[in-house]
Amino acid sequence: MLDFEQCWAALERRDAGANGKFFYGARTTKVYCRPDCTSRLPLRRNTMFFETRAEAEAAGLRPCKRCRPADVTPASRHLAAVERACALLRTSETIPSLAELADAAGISPFHFHRVFKQITGATPRDYARSHRLGSFAEKLETGQPVTEAIYASGFGSSSRAYEAAPAGLGMTPGTRRRGGAGQTIRFATVETPLGWALVAATERGVCMTALADDREKLEANLRQRFPAATVIADDAGLNDWADRIVGFITDPDRNLDLPLDIQGTAFQARVWRALQKIPLGTTASYTEIAAALGQPRAVRAVAQACAANKLALVVPCHRVIRSDGDLGGYRWGLERKRALLARERAAAASEPADEAAA
Repeated sequence: MLDFEQCWAALERRDAGANGKFFYGARTTKVYCRPDCTSRLPLRRNTMFFETRAEAEAAGLRPCKRCRPADVTPASRHLAAVERACALLRTSETIPSLAELADAAGISPFHFHRVFKQITGATPRDYARSHRLGSFAEKLETGQPVTEAIYASGFGSSSRAYEAAPAGLGMTPGTRRRGGAGQTIRFATVETPLGWALVAATERGVCMTALADDREKLEANLRQRFPAATVIADDAGLNDWADRIVGFITDPDRNLDLPLDIQGTAFQARVWRALQKIPLGTTASYTEIAAALGQPRAVRAVAQACAANKLALVVPCHRVIRSDGDLGGYRWGLERKRALLARERAAAASEPADEAAA
C-alpha cells in the first residue's frame, strides 16, 4: 500500500527519484503523471496515487502528454542496461570482455563503456575487481582459510588477490581474517561543538573517526571495533588531524582531506566513495546512491553500508536521507546529523559571497 503523505511530499518536491515508484492522477482532469511532471499540481483532495500505470488506467485515467509516463526514458534504459551488465560481472567466473558486456546491455561497446562509467563511477574491470574483493572479504570474515577464499572469490592466483588486498581490504588477507591482530592503532580524542570526537589511525592512514557525548565511550567503541589490535593513545601525534575534525564541524569545507585506511568490504568501499562525492550542502537518497553504483535494487545494501561506516564526517553518511525526505538514522545521533546538515547548508550558501569578496 502506498503511503499518501510520503507520496504527496515527494510530489510537492517534484522528486525524480520517485519515478517508477508510483504515479499520481487527478480526479478532475482524469490524467495520470510521473512524480516529477512539471504540470500544475492538482488539489490535494483531488489527487490519487497508483503503484503502476495499469492501476491508473484501470481507474479511468489517461497518460499525461507532457511527462509521458508510458514512455521509457533514455536514463532508465541506460540504468537497466548497466544493471544487466553488472549482474553478468557479478556471476561470471572470469571477467567478461567489453564486447560481451555491451552485448548483454544491448548497446555498442564504445557507448556502453561511457554509460557504465558515468552511472557506476568505475570501469567494468574495476567494478568486477571490486565485487571479487567484496566476496573475498566476506569469506575471510566467516573464517574461511585464505587460500580457499582466494579461489572461491574468482581470483586466478593468490598473487593477484594479495596484490589487490591492500587497497580493497585495508590490510592483508591474513590480518583481516584474524580481526586486526598485529596492527597498532593510535588514537586521539578532542572536544568539538557537537560533543567529543575520536580520530584513530594505522600506519596507512585514518581507520576510524567517531562522535559521542563522552570520550570514554569513544575509546570503548574503538577497542570493540579492533579487539585484536594494539590500541595506543597518542593525542600529540594526531593533534593536527583532530584539529581538522574540529575545524570541519565549526566551519565546514568541501571535504576532509585525510589519508585513509578504509577497512571494509569492497562493496562498502564503493558506497563510501560515492558518499564522498555528495557536494557540501546537499543530500542524496539511498535509492540515488544505489542507482549511481549501477545496482538500483541494492537500496537495502547501501543503507547497511552507510550504517557500517566508521569514518564520521570523513565519509559523509550524514548527507544520505530517505527518498521521502526524512533524515533517517545516524549512528552518531540524529541531532548531530541535523546540526551537521544545517551547518553545511549555511557554509555552501555563503560560498558565492566569499568568492566575490576574494
